[in-house]
Amino acid sequence: MKNILNRLYNHETLSRKEAYETLVKISKGELNEAQMASFMTVFLMRNIMVNEIQGFRDALIELRLPIDLKGMESIDIVGTGGDGKNTFNISTCSAFLVAGAGYKVSKHGNVSASSVSGSSNVMQYFGYEFTNNQDTLLHQLDHSNICFFHAPLFHPAMKTVGPTRRQLGVKTFFNMLGPLVNPAQPKYQLFGTFSMELSRLYQYILQENEKQFAVVYALDGYDEISLTSDFKVRTHFNEKLFSPSDLGLSKYAQSDLHGGESVKDAAKIFKNVLENKATQAQMDVVVANAGMAISCMKPDANLTDCMEEARESLVSGSALDSLKKLMN
Repeated sequence: MKNILNRLYNHETLSRKEAYETLVKISKGELNEAQMASFMTVFLMRNIMVNEIQGFRDALIELRLPIDLKGMESIDIVGTGGDGKNTFNISTCSAFLVAGAGYKVSKHGNVSASSVSGSSNVMQYFGYEFTNNQDTLLHQLDHSNICFFHAPLFHPAMKTVGPTRRQLGVKTFFNMLGPLVNPAQPKYQLFGTFSMELSRLYQYILQENEKQFAVVYALDGYDEISLTSDFKVRTHFNEKLFSPSDLGLSKYAQSDLHGGESVKDAAKIFKNVLENKATQAQMDVVVANAGMAISCMKPDANLTDCMEEARESLVSGSALDSLKKLMN
């Protein structure tokens, strides 16, 4: 490991194989805390290369506890985090709108490493019990149209580095990897990234397979459709710049999406959205992301129609019903 660190300090890059081998060592607990912290912070000093993120992803996918959804097609809606915006849990909330609209959602998430509330934080707040039992997860997916994968239960490396990530308190390359390593590897995915460069990397990497995906990045730095600025959407075949008005929605201030100062604050907003009691900005941003997710699963459909499906799920109470069913 000393040789790898010295090379990285000298601005060298890792091959895909070297990146893979290093993540395997991390998963096996072969690096001490100082080595893990040093390794992670290197990639805060420079952009991660395609071959490096591919190697890291290869290792996590190979070492994961896989989940077989028995032929059920599903979508994951997930952001990298690390955008420093401290929003409420937009992606997770959007997932329940999609589930309420009748689509299967296999949501991958974790506790927050750099913001107030990650998806696992808010799910745990509402009483969800994390599990990696396949039968339980399949029952949840069938019963409520959604199941939740708490990353450390499926990825040994994420469990190993969790304490170090929390102590660092900043985004690391594990933020970049999380969305790519869903244990079920669903056919459909909506990703949010914290930088334009990372959105390009995602598009390049995802074009290796047959997934239907959209990668979004808001030009003012959000890892989701924030409606606070124009946003770029990259798919398997193209890329397009949208403005909020293209979705028939207003542009909002960043303060409109603030998630509060605690998990309790974020959870209150989350519940208000699903109960159709939140602010217009909070509900619109969730509808926008859910509509984009639905359009991933229906590539020939009009995006406006997909957003209407998402809003109907919210207004009718179907999204809230999916949350209640999941928690029962």
